Amino acid sequence: MREGYDSLGNPVSSTDAGLLAGIDDFVEGFLRYETRAAGILRTAAGAPGHALANAYAGALFMLLESPEGPLRARLFLRAAQAAAGANAREQAFVAFLTAWVAGDLPQALKLSAAILEAWPRDLVAVKLHQYLVFGDGDAPAMLRIALKAAPACADVPQMHGMLAFAYEQCHLLADAEAAATRALAMTTREPWAQHALAHVMLTQGRIDEGERFMAAAAPTWTGLNSFMVTHNWWHLGLFRLSQGRPEAVLDIYDQQCWTQDRDYSQDQVGAVSLLARLELAGYDVGDRWSEVADRLAERTPDVEQPFLALHYLYGLVRAGRPEAEVQMEAFRRQAREAPAFSRPVWAQVALPAAEGISAFLRGWPEDAAQALDRATPDLFRIGGSHAQRDLFHQVRLAAVTAAGRWVDVQQTLEQRRAWEPDGVPLNRALARAYGALDLPLQAAEAEARAGRTLRRTAGA
Repeated sequence: MREGYDSLGNPVSSTDAGLLAGIDDFVEGFLRYETRAAGILRTAAGAPGHALANAYAGALFMLLESPEGPLRARLFLRAAQAAAGANAREQAFVAFLTAWVAGDLPQALKLSAAILEAWPRDLVAVKLHQYLVFGDGDAPAMLRIALKAAPACADVPQMHGMLAFAYEQCHLLADAEAAATRALAMTTREPWAQHALAHVMLTQGRIDEGERFMAAAAPTWTGLNSFMVTHNWWHLGLFRLSQGRPEAVLDIYDQQCWTQDRDYSQDQVGAVSLLARLELAGYDVGDRWSEVADRLAERTPDVEQPFLALHYLYGLVRAGRPEAEVQMEAFRRQAREAPAFSRPVWAQVALPAAEGISAFLRGWPEDAAQALDRATPDLFRIGGSHAQRDLFHQVRLAAVTAAGRWVDVQQTLEQRRAWEPDGVPLNRALARAYGALDLPLQAAEAEARAGRTLRRTAGA
C-alpha cells in the first residue's frame, strides 16, 4: 500500500485525502488542545479498517480519565488490532495503546519511548508519554522525552510548550521561561506555553505580572477543549486570589471554570480546587459545592488516578455527601490491591492524604495534620503539578492552624512568603499567627503587606 504523511511528516498507511485530513486534525488538535481532535471519532467510523485512525480514537477515550475510558477505548483498539496493512509506526502505536488500555503503564512507556526513537517527529507519542509520567509524578521523565524529541521538532511551537512545562515541573524555571517564550514567539496561540509561563510566574511570586499576562492571553483561548480553557482560567484565578480579589475569582468560576464539560475529570478537579482555595483563604463560596458534588457522586467510586481521586473525595466530604465514604473505601482498597507498580503510592501517600482531607473537613484538625504530615513529603508521587498539589499543602496548613500549632504555622507561612511575598490571604494568615505568638510588630507588618496589595489592585 502506498503511504501518505501526517502534517509532521510521519508515515501513514493511506493516501486518502479525507483520512489524512482527519489524522492531521487529531495530531494538530491534540497537540494544541483544540476541540477538532475529537473529529478522529468520525474519521475512525469512516475507516473501520485503518489501524492508526482507530488507535487514535481509542487514545482519545483513554483521556477521559475514568473507568469508562478503557471500556470505550477497547472498541477502537480491537478494530486497530484487526486492521490489515498497518505500517511499522502504526503497529507500534497500536502496541502502545494495547498496553495502556490493559493498565500496564511501564510497558506503555517503554513502547512510546521506542516510537520516538524510530520516528523522531511523532509528537503524539511524546505528548502521551509526558501525560503518563506526569500522572506518575515523574517530572524528569517528562523532560527527558521532550529533550529527545526537540532536535527533530524545533520548528514546532508545541514542542517548545512541552519543553517549557517539563522544565517548570523540574524546577528549572529560567529554562522553562525561555522555552515558553520561544513557543509564543512562534505563535501567540500556544495555550500550553502560556500555561507553563503562568506556572513560572506563580512559583516566582510574580503575581501582578502573571495576572496581566494571563488576562491578555485569554482572548486567544478559542476553539480549545474544556480542560485547556478551564485550566488556564483557573491559573488566572490563582493570581487574582493572591491579589485578594475573591469576587473576581468567583466570577471566573461562574463564567469560565464551571461552564464547560461538567462531567469531565479535569473540569471537576478545577472546580473543587478553586472553591476549596477560596474557602481556605477565608472567603464564602455560597452554595456552589452542591452542584459540583452532584457530578462527583455520579462517578463515585473513581480511583483511576490518586491526584484526581483526592479532589473527588474533597468535594464529596465538603458537601456532606454519603458517597464520600464509598470513595474513601476505594482508597483503602487501592492501598491493598492496586497493581504492584502503583500500590506504594496509594498506600503511602494517597491514603493518608485522603484520611487527612476527610478529617480536616469533618472538624478533626489534629488528626488531619498527623495524616497529612505522613503524605506531604512524597506528595509529588500522586501526579498533578506543583500548583495543583499545593491545595493539599494548604489543607495541612489550615489543619495545623485550627489545631493551634502556631510555631508550625509561622514557619510554614514564612517559607511560602519567599515565593508569594505580597499575597493577601497569606499575609493575613501570617498576621493572625504572629498575633497568637505575641509578636505584634510582625503581625502589623503582615497586615500592612496585605493592605498594600489590596490598594494596588483595587479596581482592577
